[in-house]
This record gives sequence, C-alpha cells and structure tokens, in this order.
Amino acid sequence: MKLENLSPAYGSKQSRKRIGRGGKYSKTAGKGEKGQNARSGGGVRVGFEGGQLPLFRRLGKRGFNNTRFATVYATVNVSDLNRFEDGTVVTPELLIETGLLKKQLDGVKVLGNGELTKKLTVKATSFSKTAKTKIESVGGTIEVI
Repeated sequence: MKLENLSPAYGSKQSRKRIGRGGKYSKTAGKGEKGQNARSGGGVRVGFEGGQLPLFRRLGKRGFNNTRFATVYATVNVSDLNRFEDGTVVTPELLIETGLLKKQLDGVKVLGNGELTKKLTVKATSFSKTAKTKIESVGGTIEVI
C-alpha cells in the first residue's frame, strides 16, 4: 500500500452546493420565493426584532461609569527630557513650547520609560515611581505642582 494509492471511503466526500449556477440549485438559489431575505443584500441587522424595541434597548444599563469625570494626564517619558541642558527647570509650559506636549489636559505626568543623563528640576502634576528614582538618581529634583 502506498500513499498515492489511498482514496477516501465512498460517500465520505461530497462536492459543495454551487448555488445559482444553473441546474438543480439555480432558480431561487436556496433562498425561497421573494421576501427580504431573497434579495441581494437582504436580511436584518443583529438584534433586530421586527420593529419591536430590541432587548438590548429594553434592559436598563447598570453600574457607574467614570470616564466622563476621570483625570486624563498628558504624559512625558524620562528619556524625552534628555534634550534639555543640565540644570534646566522643566515646567509644563516649557514642554509645550518645545513640542513634547500638545496640551496640558488635566495635568502632566512623567513616566519612567528610558534613561535620563541630565541633572534637571522637573515640575509636574504627578510622577511614576520609576520616574522619581531615575530623576533623583542622576541628581535632579522633583516638584509636584
């Protein structure tokens, strides 16, 4: 017995139903007679209940969502602060001026991604733990506005 001599058992393989190509499955192509579902592009959206108010709209919404009131910080990484000279006082206004930030939003948060090589005084609304350690390890200072 060789691989090229093997064949599937009789009746185990069926050719797919080619709809709308003439022959046995042509005329209505398995879609019945007329109606919305027989049309091209026909059918209804998910959750449609024939015009009745759908279940997902009938049920109440539960819980509290804080997204409207959440504080959104403009973020800056520690590695981005390397462009300033040693001893510079980095403020949110300076960050916007240099193009690191577009706007201040609810405040500026300094994140600890990357390395810092300059000794800076950084003023911001908040700092991540790694950002604090990286700025202070180089000899810089932190001021929370």
